[in-house]
Amino acid sequence: MSIEIRPAETYADVKTMVGPKSPDADVCWCLSYRLTSKENQSLHRKARGRKMSALLRQGPPGVLAYDGDEVVGWAAVHRRADTSFATNRRIPHVDDLDVWSIWCIRVRPGHRGEGISHALLQGAVDFARDNGAPAIEGYPVDNRGEKVDLTMAYVGTKAGFRKAGFRKAADTESVLNGFPRVLMRLDL
Repeated sequence: MSIEIRPAETYADVKTMVGPKSPDADVCWCLSYRLTSKENQSLHRKARGRKMSALLRQGPPGVLAYDGDEVVGWAAVHRRADTSFATNRRIPHVDDLDVWSIWCIRVRPGHRGEGISHALLQGAVDFARDNGAPAIEGYPVDNRGEKVDLTMAYVGTKAGFRKAGFRKAADTESVLNGFPRVLMRLDL
């Protein structure tokens, strides 16, 4: 298997990774952290897909992993200033740099356990660097080796970010699935 990471530029492939099976479902589309809370809560059903389409027209909202022509993974990555992390009171800012944030890593069922999440994290780092980011941050859980519920695993783990070269920059006041989240950072 040869995984290739590319900027997310194709609506159909983004939809495969973060869109609903039913067009009338009220699911994430990976917009929760990309939008203000008010805007995110105001979008329902097909409006969520239309918002992702609008974001795609502004530029890639993340990166996708491909096994040949098949899309098998997604990582959301963008300038922190354009996300809800810019005003999140539970996750601190360690300085005033125009850092980028990575907040979601998702691998399709049937492809998990193949190292794709590691490739996605590296691809997100490369994408941020290629777009001029001075540093990139993630806000994974510090699960201390304990199992993380699959529905909450999208934020990643402290160990996974450390393996990718990130260092712990700060504790946060955020908790997910009973685990504290930490601010992990990689200077670019």
